[in-house]
Amino acid sequence: MTEIILETKRLRLLPLVESDAEFIVELLNSDGFLKNIGDRKVRSLEDAKNYITKGPRLSYSSNGYGLYRVDIKETQEKIGICGLVKRDVFDHADIGFAFLPRYFRKGYALESAKGVLDYAKNTLKMPKVLGITKYHNQASIGVLEKLGLSYEGPFRLTPEEEEGKLFSISF
Repeated sequence: MTEIILETKRLRLLPLVESDAEFIVELLNSDGFLKNIGDRKVRSLEDAKNYITKGPRLSYSSNGYGLYRVDIKETQEKIGICGLVKRDVFDHADIGFAFLPRYFRKGYALESAKGVLDYAKNTLKMPKVLGITKYHNQASIGVLEKLGLSYEGPFRLTPEEEEGKLFSISF
C-alpha cells in the first residue's frame, strides 16, 4: 500500500506512482489543465511515467515534498493532484492543484489545498508558501484567496510566458 501523506474529511493525498500514468494522461490533457496550467506534452502512458518520475517523484526525493494524487476516501477514485512545487525562480515553494473536470465545483481543490498548507506549515515547517495562476483563472484565484493567500503582484516563470498573478501566505 502507498503511504498516505495526509487526509482531510473526504480526501486522501498520496505520492504519485508509475501506475498512475493513465490518470495523469487524462488529467494533463483535460481542457482545464491545458487552458489554465499549460501543455506538458504528456500524450502516452510512457510520457506520463516520465512526467511522474522526473517531476513529482524527483521532487519527493530532492525536496521532501511534491505534487500528490488526490483520491476520494470513500471510493478511492483518483480525482486530481495537489501539493507543493519548488521552482528555481522562487525562494519558496508554491501550492498547486488540478482536478478532472467532473470533480469541479465540489470543494475538493479548497479542501485538499487547506490540507497541503497545514502540512507545509506544521510538518515541513515552511515559513511561507506561494501561489501562482494565470490572470484569467478565476476559479484558482478564488481558491488561493479562500486559503488566505494575498496578491503580491505580477510574475513570469520565463520571459516568453504570459504574465500571471503571484500570491503568498506567511506562517
